[in-house]
Amino acid sequence: MGIHAGLRASYMSDSGSPMPMPYAPGFTLGEGRTPLADMPELARQFGVARLALKDESGNPTGSHKDRMTAVGVAQALDFGAHTLVLASSGNAAISAAHYAWAAGLGCEVATYEGLPPAYARQLDALGARRYVFSDNAGRWAFVRERSQHPGYFALTNYRLPALGSAPLAIEGYKPIALECLAEGGLPDHIVIPTARGDLAWGIYAGFRDLLAAGRIPRLPRLWLVEPFARLSRVLAGDALNGTYPGHTAQFSTAGATVTFLQWQAAVASGGGAVVVSDDQARAARRKLTAAGVSAELCAAAGLDALRQLREGNAIAGDAHVVLMLTANASRDPSWPDQAV
Repeated sequence: MGIHAGLRASYMSDSGSPMPMPYAPGFTLGEGRTPLADMPELARQFGVARLALKDESGNPTGSHKDRMTAVGVAQALDFGAHTLVLASSGNAAISAAHYAWAAGLGCEVATYEGLPPAYARQLDALGARRYVFSDNAGRWAFVRERSQHPGYFALTNYRLPALGSAPLAIEGYKPIALECLAEGGLPDHIVIPTARGDLAWGIYAGFRDLLAAGRIPRLPRLWLVEPFARLSRVLAGDALNGTYPGHTAQFSTAGATVTFLQWQAAVASGGGAVVVSDDQARAARRKLTAAGVSAELCAAAGLDALRQLREGNAIAGDAHVVLMLTANASRDPSWPDQAV
């Protein structure tokens, strides 16, 4: 583990191709270079030429969030911070607590009421301090107040209209683009679970950089999957800074706000948003389970999004599609009690 404060560095793929990154080698617990697995039987079932899963559960704490947290910790150390502060009740909280502990930083997490006990136990074991709020406004106000004090580094968003998480930290997702290209070639479409879109924007930014460098001829179209209409409503003309509440068992993609960055990822790539209900996500997860894949519910929703996009002819039968698997089923609070 170590920190290097060069502000323009490169991520190197196994093939030696560079990806511009804020910090390198940065602070790392071994995140990245997750497997890309072809799923030929599912491709046949869903009527596409090629379907692959990018499995982010292989990261050190079990989710894609580790990529963002690693760069965030590098930035916090570079700035001389002593504490990470963030609003999260899920994967980001677990990731931040692990990385902060390993880096010798404090960690303060603004959570919702009803944080799953398994998550609370992990945070407590890692020395993270938990602060409980009834709504998102309270959580963001806490992060905003803490961020005004020297030594605190805000890992997640705390303003409206929401932009996204720490700007350099979310560049930690950019190498996913290079990994997909190196391991499987340029996809036509990437299907991505979304709450506030950090992952989607990072993937977009990675392919944008590859396009600018002349490494690829075009951007893949990014489809952002949500459990109820938020980004979908904004793309249809509603206000970007609006509040769009809903209820869902897709724990990792709950939330009522939309960010400019996720809007940008969808629009600039020529993609869009797809709403997948909990029942549709559960049906999709049964198909993934039968194929030997464990997926948190919001990640399984991507498979139903593919079904919808095929039925609407937004994805053609000769397409190469990548589904982002953000974490496995163990990250669902009620797993294994909830129906698959």
